[in-house]
Amino acid sequence: MFSNAVDILARLAKPLVAWLWPPRCALCGQSGQQDLDLCAGCEGDLPLNQDVCEHCAEPLPPGLSQPALCGACSRQPPIFDACVAPYRYGFPVDRMIQSLKYRGDLAYGRILGTLLARHLMRRQTRPEVVIPVPLAQRRYRERGFNQARELALPVCEMLGLTLRGDLVMRHRETREQAALDRNERLENTKRAFTLVAPLNARHVAIVDDVVTTGSTVNELSKVLRAAGAEWIEVWAVARAQRK
Repeated sequence: MFSNAVDILARLAKPLVAWLWPPRCALCGQSGQQDLDLCAGCEGDLPLNQDVCEHCAEPLPPGLSQPALCGACSRQPPIFDACVAPYRYGFPVDRMIQSLKYRGDLAYGRILGTLLARHLMRRQTRPEVVIPVPLAQRRYRERGFNQARELALPVCEMLGLTLRGDLVMRHRETREQAALDRNERLENTKRAFTLVAPLNARHVAIVDDVVTTGSTVNELSKVLRAAGAEWIEVWAVARAQRK
């Protein structure tokens, strides 16, 4: 009863909050859109990830017949079953993700998470649980937050999904992936995750900020598959092209 009352008060207060503090575009400073601190013009400038691999969502050259697979997925498909990444990792999405991760600008977590949720609304099926990629304890202490969880929060709120950040942990420290090449990334994430609570779900979604080689989400998918997950989706804001 108490939680219902809180939800009702939050809904009633929302128009007042929007009137007192109207949305403001985080990129250009102009008026934002309803429930989004991003104007329509800046949103239209975000690099869409339209021609993609049907399995891992890696950007592909335009004009290929769809659906199409990238070379890596043709040779060895990843453990996860599907990947959704609405944007390419290019300006200004890359700067927004970097500001979230390295400067602690949590407003970008809300903005990017909201954009990801709007894209995911088109999907017909929904996972039973949503799992943000966990950080190692040392990096979590340094940052004070997990950027994947910040992105997953608006997704779960808007889609009515269950967020579970307590199912998996990163049980060993790993190097920052951004500074590594593909082979180093693969080695860096090997056996980095472990299940710490029962997984009572067959359909799960992993949330991360950006997928590059897919090594991190693939290692996490191995753990979830071994725990009984039958369909694993990866939801990321952006997809980078393999070098």
